[in-house]
Amino acid sequence: MYIGQAARLSGSTVKSIRHYEAIGLLPPAQRHGKYRTYSQQHVELLMFIKCAQQLGFRLKEMQAMFEQHRGEAFPWALARVAIADKKRELMDNIDALQQRHRALEDLEASLQNAQEQCRLDSL
Repeated sequence: MYIGQAARLSGSTVKSIRHYEAIGLLPPAQRHGKYRTYSQQHVELLMFIKCAQQLGFRLKEMQAMFEQHRGEAFPWALARVAIADKKRELMDNIDALQQRHRALEDLEASLQNAQEQCRLDSL
């Protein structure tokens, strides 16, 4: 299939596909004359890239994951490891945010106590 059809099927843009090829994230398509032709594996990888970006993966992270793989089939095992790593990172971020939230609640409570103490002192 040509690049336009691969873009439509994957929900990507032609510009994105060319960019992914340029940075080595997407394996180069075969050429038939002056046209690039894409396989179903290209479409699956494009769909994964789009979904992964929506879930917080950066292109650099995906490049690191896929530089270990140069086959035709989708690297399911590498994707699972990357997803597990991203989930751990997300949980660490959630923990850090919860700690900040508790600290803000403590600060708010001490501010309230200080305000009440000032009112009592002024009476």
